[in-house]
Amino acid sequence: MAYFRDVVGIDVSKQSLDLYVLSCAERRAVANTPAGHAELVVWLKSLGVRMAVMEASGGYERDLAGTLRRAGLDVRIVDPKRVRHFARAAGRLAKNDRIDAQMIAEFGAVFAIAKRCEMPADAKREHLAGLVTARQGLIDHQTALQNQVSACPAGVARRVLAATLKPIATAIKKLDRVIAAAIVAHEPFAVLAARLATVPGLGPVAIAALIAWLPELGYLDRRALAALVGVAPFDDDSGKRTGQRYIQGGRGKLRNVVYMAVMGAATKHNPVLNAHYVAMLARGKLPKVAIIACFRKLLTILNTMVAKQQDWQPKTEIPLVSSAT
Repeated sequence: MAYFRDVVGIDVSKQSLDLYVLSCAERRAVANTPAGHAELVVWLKSLGVRMAVMEASGGYERDLAGTLRRAGLDVRIVDPKRVRHFARAAGRLAKNDRIDAQMIAEFGAVFAIAKRCEMPADAKREHLAGLVTARQGLIDHQTALQNQVSACPAGVARRVLAATLKPIATAIKKLDRVIAAAIVAHEPFAVLAARLATVPGLGPVAIAALIAWLPELGYLDRRALAALVGVAPFDDDSGKRTGQRYIQGGRGKLRNVVYMAVMGAATKHNPVLNAHYVAMLARGKLPKVAIIACFRKLLTILNTMVAKQQDWQPKTEIPLVSSAT
């Protein structure tokens, strides 16, 4: 396996950045502020660093990543769980900011050199992603609160909890309007949204999530795209044993939003996905397995549509079939 030495590992927190440069084993800590970022760029360039690797840190890494990219560095934002698994495999059980920075650098040296589809930074997409993320956070909070209200006995506590649902619903509607306006105001988003809207079963929520969270749509092959979203089946075989295929990883927030749209499309609204779903059930597949298969098929269709700049064009009109028949 190839190693890439000119890499800095950066452990990001809200207030500070801990760094470890692999090629010279130098460490440094700076503030996670614009001034700290500028200091960091000068230092890294003096050391000949070409790649910066950091974990996704709830958005605290966003400004730093933008600054480093503008300075010409290759920036990789990686899954924290992968770094921790890498550390455990290397026998590094201790954890602090200095150790984390070094482990991130070593992880990047081994894995981040792999070829990938690198999408350019896009401020408008990042803005839209922030809006969609905020909306989904409110949806999750609303669902949890609704469950709490339903489990709460009648009385003052239940009435107080129920009352808090109203402002949440109002905030969700406001974000829906802001998200729609952000898509319409940016022509590439508006064109893509109009194209995706031609697919039966895809509504505004799923379309906004796809635009915000899947910029690779139309640029990857179908297998890579399915793996990126987290709906690709992985083998679980050993010797003569053939285990059940499973999905894992990927972009969970995107998968959760689009999964709901796929359920409706496969069972009610989309003739092509419905035919695939019914055929899978007829072959003895479990409903959830069939839905995931429809999810992959939908991604393949969307990927082709975007790559070829085509709207939804089913070859034949396929009647909807009830899965119960």
